[in-house]
Amino acid sequence: MSADTALAPEAPEAPEAPETPEVSGAPADAFAGRTPVERARHVARIAAEHARRHDRDADFPVEALAALRESGLLGLTVPAGHGGLGGSLTDLLDVCVELGRADMSVAMILGMHCQQVAAVTGHAAPRLRDALLPRIAAGELYLASVTTEAGKGGHLLTAESEARGDASGLAIDRFAPIVTGGAHADGFLITVRAPDAASPTEVSLVYADRDQLSVEPSGEWNPMGMRASHSGALRLTGHVPAHQVVGAHGAFSAIASGVFGPLAHLAWSAAWLGTAAGALSRVVHMLRSPAGRRRFDLGSELLLSRLSAARQRIDTVHALLRHTAGVVDDTADLSQPRIQLLLNALKITASEQCHAAVDDLVLAVGLRDGYLKDSDTRLEAALRDLRSAPLNYSNDRLHQADGRLALLDPEVRLV
Repeated sequence: MSADTALAPEAPEAPEAPETPEVSGAPADAFAGRTPVERARHVARIAAEHARRHDRDADFPVEALAALRESGLLGLTVPAGHGGLGGSLTDLLDVCVELGRADMSVAMILGMHCQQVAAVTGHAAPRLRDALLPRIAAGELYLASVTTEAGKGGHLLTAESEARGDASGLAIDRFAPIVTGGAHADGFLITVRAPDAASPTEVSLVYADRDQLSVEPSGEWNPMGMRASHSGALRLTGHVPAHQVVGAHGAFSAIASGVFGPLAHLAWSAAWLGTAAGALSRVVHMLRSPAGRRRFDLGSELLLSRLSAARQRIDTVHALLRHTAGVVDDTADLSQPRIQLLLNALKITASEQCHAAVDDLVLAVGLRDGYLKDSDTRLEAALRDLRSAPLNYSNDRLHQADGRLALLDPEVRLV
C-alpha cells in the first residue's frame, strides 16, 4: 500500500511510570514513549467505563473520542514527518483489536478514521495533504466517511449526487443515510459524481471541513447493535475550494481499490476479532473465578467443546487477518483478482466467525451469564454488535463479486 503502511520509527524506551497516564486533561507528553497498543489500552479502559451507557442511549462515545485525540491515536497512521505516530498497518490492526475488546463501536470509529487518513496521505495533492495531516496528528481533526446514498447503499464505485463546479470551487449537496460519527466529525471525505460526469461511475472524493458545510441530522439512530457508532443520516450542503478534491476528478475507483476497500476489510475484521476475543476473555475469567468454579462444572465436555469452538474460530480469523495484512503490505497492485478474493474472504470469514464465536459462548454459559444485558460478560451486547458485520457492505454482494473474480483466476493461484 502507500504511506499508510510505512513502518513507524522505533519508539524511545518508555520511562518508568504507571502503565497508563491520567485520563482527562493529560498533557500530550504524558504519552511520550508509549506504544500504539499501550495508548489503545488507555483508550479502551475509558471506552469500557462508558460502553453500557452509550449502548443504552445509542449516542456517540465522546469520552473515547477525547481519549483518541489526547493519546495521539487519531494520528496513528499520519507519517512522522507531519507530526503523527507513523504507524504501520500492523499497528493499526493491533490498535483496532485492542479497542474492540472494550467497545466495537470505538474500534470501528478509529479504523474508519484511519481509512480516511490513508486516502489523504496517499492521494491528496501536497497543498491539501500538508494542511490536513498536522491537524490530524494533533488530534484536532476526526474524519468521517460519506459514501452511502439512498438507493445504492454502500456501493463505492458509483455516485448519484453531483458536485457542481464553478470558478471558485465545488458546490456540495449530499444526503447520506449512514455516516458513522458524522455528528461529531471535524471534517468529511465525501464521494460525489464528478462535475460534468457522463456516468455515475465517474466518482470524485472531496474533503470538506465542518465549518465549510451545513450539517443537518435526519431521523433517529436506534439500531440493534453498534449503537455507540451513532451512524445516523446527514444532509451536507456547502461550498469547498477546488483544491480539496482528493486525487483526480472522476478517479475515485483507484482510491477505492487501493485504500478504501482493503483498509475497510482489514480494520473492520480487526475490530470484530477484538470484540470476539474480549468476549472470550471475560467468559474465561468469569469461569476461573471462585464464584464461577462454584457455579460451573469446568470438566463438562459440552462446556469445554464450546469454549474450544469459540477459540478455534477466533484463532482462525486472527491467522487470516495477519496473513492478509502481510500480503497487502508486500503487494503493489491490490487490484489483482487473487488479492481481491483474499481481502473479501477475510471480511466474509471474520464477520461470520466472530459472531459465531460469541454465539458459542452464549450457549456455553447459558441464560444468566450469556443472554442477560447486565451480565459482566457483556455477551449480549457483543452478539448484537457483531450481527452488523455481515451487513456492513453485504456479504451477499461480496460473494457475487467473488464469483466473478474466481472466473478470472482459472489456475486458482493462492497467496
